[in-house]
Amino acid sequence: MQGRRSRSPLFALVLFVCLLGLSACHPVSTQLKLGTLLPITGDLSAYGSSMQDTARFLVSTVNGCGGVLGQPVDLVAEDDQTEPAAGASAMTKLAEVDRVAGVVGAASSGTASAEVDIAVRNQVILISPSSTSPVFSERSRRGEFQGFWFRTAPPDTFQSKALAQLAKTRGVRSVAVLAINNDYGNGILSAFIPAFEAIGGTVVNKANPTRYPPDSSTFDSIVSAGFRDNPDAVLLIAYPETGSLILKAAYQQGLLAKALLLATDGMKEAGIADLVGKTAQGQYLAAGMVGTAPSAGGPALKQFQERYAAQFRRTPKIFDPNTWDAAALIVLAAEAAKSTSATAIKDLMRDVANPPGESVTDVCQGLSLLRAGRSINYEGASGSVDLNDVGDVTGRYDVWTIAPDGSLKVIDAIAVTEK
Repeated sequence: MQGRRSRSPLFALVLFVCLLGLSACHPVSTQLKLGTLLPITGDLSAYGSSMQDTARFLVSTVNGCGGVLGQPVDLVAEDDQTEPAAGASAMTKLAEVDRVAGVVGAASSGTASAEVDIAVRNQVILISPSSTSPVFSERSRRGEFQGFWFRTAPPDTFQSKALAQLAKTRGVRSVAVLAINNDYGNGILSAFIPAFEAIGGTVVNKANPTRYPPDSSTFDSIVSAGFRDNPDAVLLIAYPETGSLILKAAYQQGLLAKALLLATDGMKEAGIADLVGKTAQGQYLAAGMVGTAPSAGGPALKQFQERYAAQFRRTPKIFDPNTWDAAALIVLAAEAAKSTSATAIKDLMRDVANPPGESVTDVCQGLSLLRAGRSINYEGASGSVDLNDVGDVTGRYDVWTIAPDGSLKVIDAIAVTEK
């Protein structure tokens, strides 16, 4: 009886701490647990399933060469449905029920915005392969993310400059913007206007850009508004599902031939021409569209493409290299930290991603060097993936177009640097 009484104050203290929900009640596992939160359904499903396959492939590759800290990495997958509410719910599950150390996601900036505060509150790393809104840079610079936010695709401030340069090279002097009304669309829109004006261009609907809700299903009035001022070009900031409907509506109104169609990375989907459709004469409606997208041109790209093709018997999609690199950085940082704690891992993300460590392009080679006590500089498939103080990477942009046969071709590249 006496011994039980002597332990009761300690028991009460532990119970009190647990009731507060502090991490002391949940010891950090020695096995690294990762989550993915990607759009398997919804407007970005054309990319999400492939990104999910890529994350699984990275984890299986790592587990095939010894895992992290001597144990296999555990992967928990969730579908954010390209919807902020669904993403927030799934992020809560991953953080509070599955208790992952890091999450690869989201794909869209809108869903990432709904998830990042939940991740930070639970001290979980969120690393996005494709959320590009400049808002994340701004919030990170203010210290709101406490170092738990990263991404392997550059922010839209860079893509907007690339779009402005592309328009100039095509002789475009006036542009109307037609954008999805979410963080992604508004981020590119707000950065494109000053970038295009800085090189002498005019955004004809600057005072009232044409925006459409993400859940729109009809676009006749939106398309009419977007083409109203007879611009040299229309910049379409959209995703494949809604973007294809916009192009169909523009064709039906006889507007596609009246302006050059510029597009962003959200429309760079290999099957976009088939999604949009053909004329009665069998010509692809999307033929001639040009756009920009972050260039997957890192030192490890060829190696990644060969592995991917052997695994899936298909070529990787636009953000698959970024997804591979996002997951790779977390597992490498965990090995470097000798810990599966997100707090320890996030502090070493830049150490494994940036110079001056030994350059490696293979994740298993990187793990081997880290186990031997060496420092590394991971050079990725999507780029060098050097991370700055706010978790951003920089890079080059592909210029892509839809050829007359409906194929998507990369025809040029534009380098963008921060001043």
